[in-house]
Parts: sequence; C-alpha cells; structure tokens
Amino acid sequence: MSSTIYEPVRTPPSALGDSTASAARVAKVLSGAGGASQSGIWVGIFAITMSFAAFTSALFVRQGSAADWTHIALPPILYGNTLALLLSSATLQMALHTLAALPSTKPHAVRMGLGWLMATLALGFVFVAGQFEAWRQLAAQGLYLATNPNSSFYYVLTAMHGLHVLAGIAALALVMGRIVASRAAFRKSTFEATAMYWHFMGVLWLYLLLVLRTKL
Repeated sequence: MSSTIYEPVRTPPSALGDSTASAARVAKVLSGAGGASQSGIWVGIFAITMSFAAFTSALFVRQGSAADWTHIALPPILYGNTLALLLSSATLQMALHTLAALPSTKPHAVRMGLGWLMATLALGFVFVAGQFEAWRQLAAQGLYLATNPNSSFYYVLTAMHGLHVLAGIAALALVMGRIVASRAAFRKSTFEATAMYWHFMGVLWLYLLLVLRTKL
C-alpha cells in the first residue's frame, strides 16, 4: 500500500511587504547617493584649492626671484565681473531656498525658483564674458600670455578659474533641465552640491582678485 507524502505549501510574501522593503532600499540608495554627492564635491573643492595654491605659490617664488618683475594695471572691468559673480551666488541661494520643498512645491514657486536659476546662469555668462573682455583690454595694451611673467600668471589663473566657472554653469543647466523634466525624480542633494561648488567659485575668485591686485 503506497503512501503519499504531501509537501508543505510555502506562502509567498505579501506584496505589501515587498513594496515596503523595496521602498526602504530605494530610500537607502538615494540617501547614500546624496552623501556621495556631498563627499564628491568636497573632494573636488579640495583638489581645485590645491591646484590654485600650487600656482599662486609658483607666482610668489617667481616674483621673489625675478629682478624684472613689474606690476600691470588690472582692467577695471574685473570689479564689475566680481559684482556679477557675487550676485549670482545670491540668486542661486534664492533658488535653493525657493525649491527646497521639491517635489511638493507649488507650481508658481517652481517657476520662481527656475527664474532665480536663470538669473544665476545669466550672471555666470556675464562674468565669463567680462573676463574675456578683460583679456581683450590687456591685449590692447600689448600684454599677451608670453609677454612677461606677470601677464603669463594673469592669463593662466583667470583662464583656469573661467573654465571651472563654465563647468559650474553646465552643472546648473543640468540641474535646471532635470527640474523642468521631472520634479519628482529631482535629487535635491545634487542641487545643494552644485550650489556649494558655485559659492566656492565666488570665494576663489575673491582670493584670486586679491592676489592679482597685490602681486601682479
């Protein structure tokens, strides 16, 4: 006489449990991504600081060992450029404050935040265009990259800073595009990291302007 052995029936986990666990995993990933954004921007800021510190150290050494070191007259437009960059930090901070509650922010607040972002981008372009105009004014005085050590350091330092500002403009444009495309998928930590980088560009420029005024 044969006997039949019945296997115990395994009850599948509830869909609600799966959904909760999945949501928790997603939240953990997003939290980690936010931390990664902050850590990454601090690493980038440290690297940029070290590179500019190396260039300014070389400037000090070259000035101390050169008998032919002569000061150059800085183009007055640099002060207008400085004002534009400082104002862009203020407008970016307004955008960050306005969009802090995304994705639950009301539509009119989103439009206002995007308006502040557009103002920041416009001021960033004004700064870059002003730096190019300063180069043009120096060239009109006969000062080029290889004219003398002073002009060489001026062009190198301002060009490096300008390239980093352009990178910040690209990052802000990307953030703005993501907000427009999908508010729900927008990651605020990325915006905050970009804003931190942009503010750092303003502080770095103030330092460079001081070096240019006192050493070149």
